[in-house]
Amino acid sequence: MKRKVEKAICMSIALSIVATSYIGFSPIAFAKENESTTENVESSKTYSDSDYKAKNGFVTFDKGNAVIMIKGNAGQSLTGKRFEVFQLFDAENAVGGESINYTFNQKYEDSIKTVVAQRLNKKNGTKLKASDVTEYMAIDYIQTLNNNLVEGAQSEQILEGRYSEFRFFVEEVRAAIKDSGVSGDFVYIESADSLNQVRISGLPFGYYIIDEVSDHDENNENYYASSLCMVSTANPSATINIKSDYPSIIKKIKEDDNVESVGNDGWNDIADYEIGQTVPFKFESTICDMNGYEDYYYAWHDQMDEELTFHDSKDKIKIVIKKGDQTYTVKDSEYNLITDAAKMDKEDTFMIEILDIKSIIDKNFNSIDKNGHNDYSGMTVTLEYQATLNDKAANDTGRPGFENDVRLEFSNDADSNGKGETGYTPWDTVVCFTYKINGLKTNNYDKVLQGAKFRLYSDPDCKNEVYVKAKEVKNQLASDTTENVTSPDENESVGANGYIVINRDSVENGKAPEESVEMVSDEEGNFTIYGLDQGVYYLKEVEAPDGYRKLLDPIVITISPTFAADRNDYIAGESATEETLQDLSATAHIKEFYDGQYKEGDTILNTDVEDGSMDIKIINEVGSKLPVTGSTGTLVMLGTGLSIIGGAFALSRKKKNEV
Repeated sequence: MKRKVEKAICMSIALSIVATSYIGFSPIAFAKENESTTENVESSKTYSDSDYKAKNGFVTFDKGNAVIMIKGNAGQSLTGKRFEVFQLFDAENAVGGESINYTFNQKYEDSIKTVVAQRLNKKNGTKLKASDVTEYMAIDYIQTLNNNLVEGAQSEQILEGRYSEFRFFVEEVRAAIKDSGVSGDFVYIESADSLNQVRISGLPFGYYIIDEVSDHDENNENYYASSLCMVSTANPSATINIKSDYPSIIKKIKEDDNVESVGNDGWNDIADYEIGQTVPFKFESTICDMNGYEDYYYAWHDQMDEELTFHDSKDKIKIVIKKGDQTYTVKDSEYNLITDAAKMDKEDTFMIEILDIKSIIDKNFNSIDKNGHNDYSGMTVTLEYQATLNDKAANDTGRPGFENDVRLEFSNDADSNGKGETGYTPWDTVVCFTYKINGLKTNNYDKVLQGAKFRLYSDPDCKNEVYVKAKEVKNQLASDTTENVTSPDENESVGANGYIVINRDSVENGKAPEESVEMVSDEEGNFTIYGLDQGVYYLKEVEAPDGYRKLLDPIVITISPTFAADRNDYIAGESATEETLQDLSATAHIKEFYDGQYKEGDTILNTDVEDGSMDIKIINEVGSKLPVTGSTGTLVMLGTGLSIIGGAFALSRKKKNEV
């Protein structure tokens, strides 16, 4: 499998300078203490102390009068990047500028001779050794690769194509230099100028390879986006435009509440859901300039918190490539869905890979010119998939929520004839939350009531039930248990008066699931509902405790979280702080009927944003006896009966105490 992608094909030409460029990959990593002025770069230093340091977009070699200007791509900062500069030849202009002469830079002479000898032998059937190649032979051979030959130092030079023989020759020279162990001069970009440019001045006139060897961005995120550019600086200056360093990716989660205020049809970085609900996710990534690559590897790596369950079916996955008004939906046979941990990066939940997205695009978006170059500008890829917020979310309602991360793996070695090297974009993260209600059942004298039964609905007519199931909890060997009571094994699950929502996405044909139950207040009057979304719920008392009148109308509970104003700039880990889920409020509208009249009103519930909880107290008023009348005999008989009941109750207690 070849994992290759054309990533940055640099070069606009200034002052009629010869230039050609392509992207390759040659990462050099350093692990020294960071001394850079760049913010957020951690201890893994990406430069050497011997590097030339570019500050505010300027650095000088103090060796001559030539200048190379490097321009960064829009939205992709040069800060933190590292370049290796190789001067292959010295260049000298004629006085009148009508001619130019090149001579070897001895530092790279052997590498150039080696490649030229190999190519001449292949072309002519000779058996030249590197030592047989003269300076003139090397220069003359390189000239034969020039499809846009012009004379003189100041004539405008047309770029060679990215599939040209000259480009492959440059790749081979670069590889030979690397194999020889000879290094160029390194430039580390501490900061670019206000136009995202860097000016390398003080260069001798010559013929240069400039190789980007960055392996981290300014936030120390791992990705690789190397470039290789060859320019002639026989004229005073040359400009390198890095057109596309690396693809970018943005992850989104779809909020299903208050969509208009969220914007973008609900797609953003923050959402909340019921347990059991289907959660839509989306990746939005770009396509780089792939010219110069035979094929292009493109893969999404996703890592989910364990509270999210991925829908691992291609029926639930959709990949669309778009350019302008034209779209193409990637077929199931054109990508691989991988869930086997042995075939993925560590901690990945799943991986979706396209072995050669370039061939798909070239076939369906064919704008290939006479040089074999396609137009990949403005092209995007959108991948949509689904997950379910599972029962584990009941243990972590509120902060910090449940994160989902993605990064893109892409080809990064146009030189390679095999698998090649791949790079990664930085991770992008989204988060979702869920909440719980702590219910307490009492009478109007604060006596807790056991046995009250409730059901939850999503509509005021209580026709659309939000089913719940009993929450299984691990038995805790609490210190308040009596010493003589044998506790179950600590790994045994025991029932509790906690209930987890069964979202309608999990319900088949609208029928009540077999595991659904009514909620019942325990001996302390408590019951808890886990896994609620923001919005309105209707909690209906379907059966009151013995001796009490049930509430006729459902309690209307409104859950209202407050999220960050900017819902599209989430940073991993912020969900544990007030930066994301800033507040949680809830109200309960209760309607009661006692003493021949209704009482109705709203109550602000106590909430805890940390654990995403709301506390509600549901009261049944103590009922009064109805009036009675009758003869004296009847009252005596009634009194006698009560005495019998009282005596029996006393006897029962006595026997119980004797046991």
